[in-house]
Amino acid sequence: MRILVIEDDKKIALAIKKGLEQESYAVDVVYDTKDDKLGLALLINYDLIILDRMLPGITDGLNICKKLREEGKKMPILILTAKDKINERVEGLDAGADDYLIKPFAFEELLARVKALLRRPNQALNQVLKVGDLSLDTQTFKVMRKNIEIKLSSTEFKLLEYLIRNKGRILTKDNIMEHVWDYDAEILPNTVEVFIGYLRNKIDKPFSNLAHIQTIRGFGYKIE
Repeated sequence: MRILVIEDDKKIALAIKKGLEQESYAVDVVYDTKDDKLGLALLINYDLIILDRMLPGITDGLNICKKLREEGKKMPILILTAKDKINERVEGLDAGADDYLIKPFAFEELLARVKALLRRPNQALNQVLKVGDLSLDTQTFKVMRKNIEIKLSSTEFKLLEYLIRNKGRILTKDNIMEHVWDYDAEILPNTVEVFIGYLRNKIDKPFSNLAHIQTIRGFGYKIE
């Protein structure tokens, strides 16, 4: 899952990035609205945006939120702010935000809100994602097949989670790169192929029954 953090306080932004990356999320950071990376970042279909309300530059967080909604972007948006008056929180929610967190905050609360926003209706009652005899626990990071635990690297885990969350759907290499790797990651043309190969070697090849990961030639990959 890929998250964008728009926060002008670099200490807060980097702490959020570090904490979320330890939870196996890919995280991009933008510090102000003058950052050239912001324009590119807003073109990417992030899974969630954490947005500071008070930003230096040509616009503020609420305007960014409104613009995203006007352009049809549906990803969850969590607003961070030092403003704690009810009418100010209402303004944020009316601008299209899904949740509102008052500074200062504990990272544990931020993480809980992030996980809640990322849950889909069919996953709300269960932290374990499944496809056939393969399961992935988003809390303990444990992957199992036929009661055998499979050890994955952080990137392999993120890739498998994205595939399972979209089971049955064909995902292009661009889809996968946008959701599994962050903006600063060094990605080569065959990076996705290499990591798909790593996953197959761990979750499919050791087992004699049907392979879960499929290559759809000319299109991409899917899991089912």
